[in-house]
Amino acid sequence: MICLPLKRERTSPLRGDDKIPQTRNRGRSHDHRYGGVTKQTKEIRVSDQQTAVREAKTQEGNVTRPPVPPFTRETAIQKVRLAEDGWNSRDPERVAFAYTVDSRWRNRSEFPSGRQEIIQFLKRKWTKELDYRLIKELWTFTGDRIAVRFAYEWHDDAGNWFRSYGNENWEFDDNGLMRFRYASINDLPIKESERKYHWPLGRRPDAHPGLSELGL
Repeated sequence: MICLPLKRERTSPLRGDDKIPQTRNRGRSHDHRYGGVTKQTKEIRVSDQQTAVREAKTQEGNVTRPPVPPFTRETAIQKVRLAEDGWNSRDPERVAFAYTVDSRWRNRSEFPSGRQEIIQFLKRKWTKELDYRLIKELWTFTGDRIAVRFAYEWHDDAGNWFRSYGNENWEFDDNGLMRFRYASINDLPIKESERKYHWPLGRRPDAHPGLSELGL
């Protein structure tokens, strides 16, 4: 008779519903620890690392550059004008970021590959081609490709003026970055009095006529 109360006193705390789950949860939490970090916390940190990697890739160049394929006539015209604006800045780094990091070109007899080679190519180009002004015009488009014609005016360090005519074939990735650029260009010597581009260096004004309006 004396032992019965003693047994009840020892077992009664274990029969409390709020005690048993706590003991089991503590055991489970301990079983899934990794160096003092719970499995749930580790999963969160792994997710954060994956996000950081994606952000780093974006910073490396995998950004979206609208408009993106597939192109309509309206977005193709917009893409051509944005390309023209970039080249009229004569800023090699700014221009290069419109292309994929592994973009491949054929420009006259040169074959730059990758952004760094593109930047070096453009630096050489605008060291030689002074007072550079460019107009591009859409020729045709389909899906992720655009064809343009263009003409730009420039002079060399001796004061000789030229108008360079050319055609380009472009192909874009899904982010709107150009991955292939093939350009054929011919230089026509002109007199300074024959120049048709006179706007201040930089972006062509919206009211300035295009190639077709200028008869080029």
